Amino acid sequence: MMKLAVGNLIEGYRVSRFLGRGGFSSVFQAEHEETGAKVALKVGNAAGGGRQVTRLLEVTARRTVAGISPDELPAEAVFFEQGGVRIDLFDQTEVDTMLRVEAELLEKCRSANLVQLRERLELDNRPVLVLDYVRGKTLREKVRGLEGIHLNWFLAAVRALIELKAAATLEYHGDLKPENIIIKPSGKVVLIDPAMRESGRHVVTTTPHYNPLLHTDSKADVMAIGIMIYEILTGTLPFDDVPWEYAGIRSGGETVRLSLSFFYSYCPPQVLNPKTPPDLERIIYRCITVPTYGLEELKTDLEEFIGRT
Repeated sequence: MMKLAVGNLIEGYRVSRFLGRGGFSSVFQAEHEETGAKVALKVGNAAGGGRQVTRLLEVTARRTVAGISPDELPAEAVFFEQGGVRIDLFDQTEVDTMLRVEAELLEKCRSANLVQLRERLELDNRPVLVLDYVRGKTLREKVRGLEGIHLNWFLAAVRALIELKAAATLEYHGDLKPENIIIKPSGKVVLIDPAMRESGRHVVTTTPHYNPLLHTDSKADVMAIGIMIYEILTGTLPFDDVPWEYAGIRSGGETVRLSLSFFYSYCPPQVLNPKTPPDLERIIYRCITVPTYGLEELKTDLEEFIGRT
């Protein structure tokens, strides 16, 4: 049975410390014994789904295999079915499939703003992804530590997503959230953990609080960025009851339209934070509620807003 621990030697990589865990996998820092290269080893859990992850009692920056800080939001396995969606757990085989799909995605991608895959290993017939070790802090850690947040970080992410989409290597990230954005000491932004998606299988991994309509295209990323900016401005999330009950339905009548209008009735940022700039509030509104507002439009609006401030 595969189990990684500090001190283990795996295909020449010596595990040095535990970096963190999410809904489906755990990540360890390791060092190649010959080259000294530092990497991140990503391994699947025995089963996966954010609802099964143990939360620690207090908000903390401590990384432990025992659980995660209660302010973190791990991803869920979302199954699209006739008439709606089902949020469930992945078993071990599905977790391994998810990691192999992620490896295939990352192998095709070349971007300074997306974590790079170095190689794939197998341990006890289970995949181990060898990724670049990205030194820095997640956006969640920046927010938790009350550090300054820069809109330029979101703009860098949007530009990278546009380039990856144009290259036809990554149509969308699909699970953008503060835990999946790393800010290096230089200020460079690196995205990690793109959502799993499989052709021919109606399943995706995403975090409904940042993708409440369960989009499976670049609108998921646009909506997530709007929600993250909202969260940074107000200290809370716009939607509590997620995903939206009709998420995943491709068409619907008046009942669905009324439900969506009611769902979109989130508290405006200026009500919670009177210092919210009106132009930034409009960007958030467009990200969340306008279906045709995409990455290019968000890029233009962020560039104009940042240029004026």
